[in-house]
Amino acid sequence: MPPISDPTTAFAEGKILMTIDGRVGIVTFNNPDKRNAMSLEMWEGLGQALTVLRDDAGIRVVVLTGAGDKAFVSGADISQFEQSRHNAAASEEYAEKSAAQRALLATYPKPTIACIRGFCLGGGLQIAMLADMRFAAQDSQFGIPAAKLGIAYGHDGLRNLVSLVGPSQARLLLYTGSRIDAPEAQRIGLIDRMMTTEELLPATLDTARTIAGNAPLAVQAAKITIAEVLKDESRRDMAAIKRIGDACMDSEDFREGRRAFMEKRKPAFKGR
Repeated sequence: MPPISDPTTAFAEGKILMTIDGRVGIVTFNNPDKRNAMSLEMWEGLGQALTVLRDDAGIRVVVLTGAGDKAFVSGADISQFEQSRHNAAASEEYAEKSAAQRALLATYPKPTIACIRGFCLGGGLQIAMLADMRFAAQDSQFGIPAAKLGIAYGHDGLRNLVSLVGPSQARLLLYTGSRIDAPEAQRIGLIDRMMTTEELLPATLDTARTIAGNAPLAVQAAKITIAEVLKDESRRDMAAIKRIGDACMDSEDFREGRRAFMEKRKPAFKGR
């Protein structure tokens, strides 16, 4: 595996790290002493890193991962609850402060992959579910312990869970607050691939590089169209699907793809 570029860009006083590996951006939750629990500062740093990678035309895929081998993200930083989530009004303010970052990830224009080791709980699972794909190590654990903390998840927090695993499995996870292991998470559709810890990051980056090597407009078309398919029919933007489809068919990349196929060579896509 080629080395990831250095130096690393740090946000949130080093608790969010951003590195570049060719055309792949890597965002690392770097709070291993707290099993990468998310503080408000880390939410803000996540948004900053995602914005930099979004606006970098050379980056085509973003990977999200956690520092160390104990956790992807173990949830919210409980030590901040007494100050920031002690009642309904404070909890709403907390949610508003992190809402922009969640919305940014939910509508991110580039493909995203969550690379999960260890605990992926609560808000950490919410982050993972906002990614396009979830790859996990065999020893990973998943859950939403809201019922054990007296927390209610709203519509946006549960929409992706229900979409991925269905209402019955969502109820089971939420009512019990129990953790499930990676094989069970894969069985119910919560994660897409499971592998050993040693295989996880190299395999995730290999997939990211494969995506990054494909025609960016075609990948974007798939992302946009799938997002529209998942919406209620009355809310689907069929014009957006047509626009990106037309852009693909009129693109230089489409011509390059045809030429490369005929010439039996690897295409060099430019994203235009």
